[in-house]
Amino acid sequence: MSKIIASAAIRGAHKIVDQTEKKWQEAMDKKGANQPVGFPNTAYYLPIIYGMLGTKVEKLGDMEQVLKKCKALLPPLVKETHHLPYLAPALDAGMATFFAEELLEAIRYMEHPDFYVTGEDPSVNNLWLGAADDVILRKRGVEFVDGTAPGFAAILGAAPTNEIAVKIAQECQEKNLYVFMAAETNGKRFSEQLHESGVQVGWPTRLVPFGPDVSATVFAMGFATRAAMSFGGIQPGEYRKILLYNKDRVFAFALPMGYVTEEWYANATGAINWGFPVIADTPIPEILPTGICTYEHVVSNIPHDQLIAKAVEVRGLKVTVSQIPIPVSYGPAFEGERVRGEDIYLECGGGRTPMVEWVSTKRMEEVEDGKVEVIGPEISDVTAGTKLPMAITVEVAGRQMQEDYEPILERQIHHLINYAQGVMHIGQRDIAWLRIGKQAVDKGFKIQHIGVILHAKLHQDFGRIFDKLQVKIYTESDKVDDIIQKARASYKLRDARIEGMTDEGVDTYYSCTLCQSFAPSHVCTVTPERTGLCGSYNWMDCKASFEINPTGPNQPIKKGELIDTRYGRWTGVDEFVQKASRGKIDHYYAYSIVMDPMTTCGCCECIAAVLPMCNGIMTVNREFTGDTPCGMKFTTLAGTIGGGLSTPGFVGHSKYNIAQRKYLIGDGGLLRMVWMPKMLKEEIRDRINTRAKEMGIDNFIDMIADETVGITEEAILPFLQEKNHPALAMDPILG
Repeated sequence: MSKIIASAAIRGAHKIVDQTEKKWQEAMDKKGANQPVGFPNTAYYLPIIYGMLGTKVEKLGDMEQVLKKCKALLPPLVKETHHLPYLAPALDAGMATFFAEELLEAIRYMEHPDFYVTGEDPSVNNLWLGAADDVILRKRGVEFVDGTAPGFAAILGAAPTNEIAVKIAQECQEKNLYVFMAAETNGKRFSEQLHESGVQVGWPTRLVPFGPDVSATVFAMGFATRAAMSFGGIQPGEYRKILLYNKDRVFAFALPMGYVTEEWYANATGAINWGFPVIADTPIPEILPTGICTYEHVVSNIPHDQLIAKAVEVRGLKVTVSQIPIPVSYGPAFEGERVRGEDIYLECGGGRTPMVEWVSTKRMEEVEDGKVEVIGPEISDVTAGTKLPMAITVEVAGRQMQEDYEPILERQIHHLINYAQGVMHIGQRDIAWLRIGKQAVDKGFKIQHIGVILHAKLHQDFGRIFDKLQVKIYTESDKVDDIIQKARASYKLRDARIEGMTDEGVDTYYSCTLCQSFAPSHVCTVTPERTGLCGSYNWMDCKASFEINPTGPNQPIKKGELIDTRYGRWTGVDEFVQKASRGKIDHYYAYSIVMDPMTTCGCCECIAAVLPMCNGIMTVNREFTGDTPCGMKFTTLAGTIGGGLSTPGFVGHSKYNIAQRKYLIGDGGLLRMVWMPKMLKEEIRDRINTRAKEMGIDNFIDMIADETVGITEEAILPFLQEKNHPALAMDPILG
């Protein structure tokens, strides 16, 4: 711990204890030991003393034992040659400070009963509310239990200007935080700045002016202590439980603004005992190692426009957004809604234009929580029927955030956008497809609202793994193309993590049911060697998703007994699929296109089909809009089998899955591939050649026909014969 802070805090504590002892002695001389003292209308006596020590201070004479405890806690002043660690003595000094200040404020209540206003609101002539009574505690304290108020900011002093004070207060209110105010800087107080600016203060607005002096800080700490006893079921004297309750449940922090006096240091170190860190706007020494607080203890020299954001980060507070400010209805009931034909106002992706969605992890200072930008044309800039390129980038930052979580957040984009009435979303990654209907636009829906939705819902559902999130949506071709290249590089790294794992090497697979809004009976089984059809989730992604959200769409599937080695069927998978599909599907085979293949959804990256004349299979990716040798375009195939059906002869899959070892291995695997679009061949050329070489075939990619060879079986068969394609020598695929 900083020697400077420890020295100042200990000196400040000595001053406050000495002041209190002198004040107590004067009161004893005037009133005597039997004079009643306490905070009005409370059963908690002096709550910090009662909570920490179990001591009831009811009379002036009762204060003597507390003063003795203060002196016992007070460490000696720090000397240049002091050899002890500074943290423990400074924390003891902080606790002694709060005990002494409670005694001081109790004496003030005795000597000046009208110094503080009773009730929730200041009076015309008196701004100071003093200690909250039990009525206020019951009414307001429950908000700290149910999350309505996650915590409070204890502000000491004053902001440089009234305008800055108002902005800081409003930012706290927007985050549902209470603001507890005390002390002064150069004769100015934060609460007075708000009052002068016409801001209503009091408990109802969560801007609580406790008192004019630094000693009023104990009203904030006393409120926190009483909350632990009242709502945490903790008994007086169980100080450790009270402190841990506040560290884990009440997300409070201290904000000293302006010059930090020795008395302020003493109060600040006292707050650290409760797990409440200190975030200062002046360049005081810092205490960055973690220990008593969740993260850093003291962080300083923070600009005023970043003060609350930094405090939220350091305290580990998770922001929740209760309302989604968009002009259309929002909820799961709209997830399966379609936007078709003449109803389309704006269309992006789906093969019509490039579209990509990408979640990436950033440093804390790179993300401004809640910021949403549209770079390029907005809906208001285009006419009905317009098609635009689009890149949706979600940038997140957080102390708990990991790169492994990026695909989990990314996959949520699909259904979160779909919850908006009049908006349709299909696909993911770089094959996403978005339609915004005319009725939604008539109600005021804009591209920007996509970012608003993602910020609010991702915070609601996954806020515990990140602290801040911003969204940038690009609708200019060159910028979209740039994002696509960066995103694809990220996708490649994610996919590579699964290499080396085998289906036999694990006893648990994972489900994905995110697409059941469009394909009600679809249940994707993700294994180490069979990525999700959408291409967004591999086995490791699903595992991480389940750890984050145990009740979410990615559930563990115990394999159970092996029924069929060749085609890939297990008792546990059958049982799960039957339950998750609501009885529509009772089994399927993971490694076959012929034998009851896995169900297919509308979000698959590719669809494979049997080509009997060529004794092989073809596949087509979503981006390819032309005809194929099976007689159907991708859109027709998706419309035919993409509703959650198990359709022998057809199956959906991801691009990455094509070169995985278990790809349709029951039917001969990759060597059955006789046709695919040229664009797909080029995209996965190296992976296909590497996998085929493992199977004994060199330069296999050049044996696969594409649209330049032909788009019918009759047209491509001579090419396959010329190349001596291995599929032609295999057993009949439909035999």
